Amino acid sequence: MPKGFIFDLDGVIVDTAKYHFKAWQSLAKNLQYNFTEQDNEQFKGVSRVRSLELLLEMAQYKATQEEKEHWLTEKNDHYLSLISNMNASEILPGITEILTALKAQKIPIALGSASKNAKPILKKVGLLSYFDVLVDGNEVAKAKPDPEVFLTAAKGLGVAPENCVVFEDALAGVAAAKAAQMVCVAIGDPAILFKADHCFASTAEITPSFVQSLIA
Repeated sequence: MPKGFIFDLDGVIVDTAKYHFKAWQSLAKNLQYNFTEQDNEQFKGVSRVRSLELLLEMAQYKATQEEKEHWLTEKNDHYLSLISNMNASEILPGITEILTALKAQKIPIALGSASKNAKPILKKVGLLSYFDVLVDGNEVAKAKPDPEVFLTAAKGLGVAPENCVVFEDALAGVAAAKAAQMVCVAIGDPAILFKADHCFASTAEITPSFVQSLIA
């Protein structure tokens, strides 16, 4: 049966989590809340709207709809300014090699990300041409852990969900992949991402032979 590979963006292909953290931390200061890296873990793989809701809960702040819309724009503008100088040096270790190997074997590749800035980021780091399908926060209505983003990606690739392999770094993303009945390869702490089928501490640990075993 044909296989399809689906990659999350943040924390899997590039480390944009640090830029999201800085942008949310800056916004949190307006709410007199000390936003920590531990807090930021809850935001991984989560939509911008839901992330703001989480921040408001943390800060115990009741915001008007006007304030929410203003802060969502402010956060995104700050984030875009931080990533404006991204380049190929920010691609996580081994990812280019994995994508190149898949492309050489004509394995269809999709992006499945909550980010609404996925396309410009992939352009900046020079990886856009590797992807046959892009499904991001602009394409889906339901955020992870709902499986919509991955099911939409599988449909775009023309591959049955059970024949898809997902690379994820977030708890919500792993839950979405498993809900879609896909094989999930997690990047991060196995104690947190234990529901994944495979887990690596970093992308650098993923070997060519492991990728071949997923294709086989």
